[in-house]
Amino acid sequence: MMNIFRKRIWQYAGLLLMVLVVSCVTEFQPDRVSIPTSLIVEGQITDQAGPYSVKLTRTADYSYTSLNLLETGAVVTISDNLGNQEVLTEQSPGGTYSTAANGIQGVAGRSYKLTIKTKAGNQYESEAELLQAAPPIQKLYYEYSVETGGVSFAKNQGWNVYLDTKDPEAPGNYYKWNWTHYEFTAVCSSRELKDGTITGLGCCSNCWDITRCYTCISLSSDVNINGQAISRQPIMRVPYKSTSRYYLEVQQQAISKGAYEFWKSVKGLVNNTGGLFDAAPSSVQGNLHCVNDPTTLVYGFFGATGISEQYINVDRSDGQGVPDVDPVIVVPQPSACVVCENSLYRTPNKPRWWQF
Repeated sequence: MMNIFRKRIWQYAGLLLMVLVVSCVTEFQPDRVSIPTSLIVEGQITDQAGPYSVKLTRTADYSYTSLNLLETGAVVTISDNLGNQEVLTEQSPGGTYSTAANGIQGVAGRSYKLTIKTKAGNQYESEAELLQAAPPIQKLYYEYSVETGGVSFAKNQGWNVYLDTKDPEAPGNYYKWNWTHYEFTAVCSSRELKDGTITGLGCCSNCWDITRCYTCISLSSDVNINGQAISRQPIMRVPYKSTSRYYLEVQQQAISKGAYEFWKSVKGLVNNTGGLFDAAPSSVQGNLHCVNDPTTLVYGFFGATGISEQYINVDRSDGQGVPDVDPVIVVPQPSACVVCENSLYRTPNKPRWWQF
């Protein structure tokens, strides 16, 4: 998220620099931009089984690498309004703190708070977040369509995935939708040669590539539809890159009003194109504050989230013509294999509803 802020600021700085260069004889040498280092918090607790993770980083000075720095050596605690709490364990290489597999678990109707004490002695707290259960996903479905204006007919084809659900009768419900695509892969390492050929090494075990859209922020509230059905909620568009089935997991989240406002602000920032007449980038602060010094800035959000999930296999056999396939990766035989590491982008763990 902080990288988005930096990108916008440098876009405006670049635009200003171009204007000054063409209008002045003397070359303009801008001063380096610098901001105070600030803590960034990313994490949540849900009513699904843990473990849960909290990631802590710090903003880096713009005049350096514009990267976020890991915040190590902190004491991170999740607690509820009934007195239950757990101190999280820092994971290697640091900056990420996790609960135990059999540790604290979110329960609908309880409120949760995050506290952080850094090794520098600063203490941060989140506001208490009430965890509300998410209504079930009633229907997950897709429709084939062909868009116009694309570079090829294959790229124009796709399957739009939609969701139906029912908003509870009580007012004050807020929603966020996420999706994850898993695809089996036999190649765990690849590189492009000078002649354009892509060569690779196979995986030592079963492995799945993971695709998510981190900038696709889908939100809604029941302000105008309280107690009514939510129909044809757009989730994502499946590309025509194969005639095989496309495995998709969809997560419906019940979030607080504060979380809704936070993600709404982030969405506005992401959608800012950086044009001349766009609104200037702003800081999106969340529900945390520094106990020692209220003037110290802290970014991010700690949420308590109710979740309902469902999967779907999108049949792409009705696509027209040749799919927009990825380049072929040549794996020499015999060859060494590469371990399928568990990460945000790849996993050796079979997806829960995988049926292929």
